Amino acid sequence: MKTPSHTVAGIDVGGTKKGFHAVALREECIVATLATSLPGQVVAWCRELRVSAVGIDAPCRWSHTGRARLCERELAGFRMSCFSTPSQLVGEVHPFYQWMVNGAELFRRLVPQYRLYDGRTPLLEPLCFETFPQAIACCLAGKMLSAKHKRIERRRLLEEAIQTTDALTSIDEIDAALCALAAQYVLAGSFNVFGDAAEGFILVPHRLNFLQEFSAANPMGSSSFTA
Repeated sequence: MKTPSHTVAGIDVGGTKKGFHAVALREECIVATLATSLPGQVVAWCRELRVSAVGIDAPCRWSHTGRARLCERELAGFRMSCFSTPSQLVGEVHPFYQWMVNGAELFRRLVPQYRLYDGRTPLLEPLCFETFPQAIACCLAGKMLSAKHKRIERRRLLEEAIQTTDALTSIDEIDAALCALAAQYVLAGSFNVFGDAAEGFILVPHRLNFLQEFSAANPMGSSSFTA
């Protein structure tokens, strides 16, 4: 992939205690990292770095039905399962979903400056989008990966794409860097799209025709593709 010469960012979203971990990439280099519990600080950091695209590991929209969103069901069709997003009513009161509440607040603060991907092309920068590290890793590897060894395998994939990963000291930062790498693919126009505008899209890198080959071998798998 020929990466655009833009600064991009990836955000790993946690609950109240863990907060947000962010990594910014420019071409093949990590240019900044951030750990904070304040979503407003993440937005200010992105603007200060003149980030062109932000990939976020958290739901960009709540479920309308209380069941898994279309993007989550489509990912599951490719054996890349993630937590199902509940309705806003459930998510805002159940402690387990606090990280999704934090993600929703981050999207709310970002969207005035970073347009949320809505399925339309060409892309309008700066933009933000939802992504998912496990799906990113599988697409980059060109095969299904087990999450049991995610720290080792995800760092290895990053080492193939950037000059050094020494600045990444936790799985949260590794996942944030993967989200930033996905942002490079999105700006290059090489990405897979899951979901719809109503409940949100998940974007992951397009590489090696991996998902198309899986879909051909497993007709139940489905998604949209753009290149």
